[in-house]
Amino acid sequence: MKTPTRLVAATVFLGCAVGMAWSQQAGPDLGRDEFMSNCASCHGVDGKGGGPVARGLTTKPSDLTSLARRSGGALPVQLVWEMIDGRASVDIWAHGTRDMPVWGADYRAMAQLQPDPAISGRPEWYVRGRIVALIDYLQRLQIK
Repeated sequence: MKTPTRLVAATVFLGCAVGMAWSQQAGPDLGRDEFMSNCASCHGVDGKGGGPVARGLTTKPSDLTSLARRSGGALPVQLVWEMIDGRASVDIWAHGTRDMPVWGADYRAMAQLQPDPAISGRPEWYVRGRIVALIDYLQRLQIK
């Protein structure tokens, strides 16, 4: 007995669509993982500045969900990059001090400890990858 071509096509299409949706949901979210590992303790899991460590800090952590709104509607990527990386300058913010860890230096040190020469031999790519993933996640946190 012949199976109608449309039925076969629909079945294949649905199988592919479900598979793609599942793989996208099951894949790692590197930016979120980075945020939860290194930022949430101060900025909170919601990014609003109320993490468990925030009470002990002299300067309250920024509300990261309103960065775009406070910058005219677009995430200030270069400024956010410089603040996360921290190696270019210690006085890039108006308050003139740096209360945040210098993640660029930490990421570079982590890269150099990696056994994989593709990572340890190119530590700046490792640093950039982690910062890009984090900025992507921060973009998704922005309130509309």
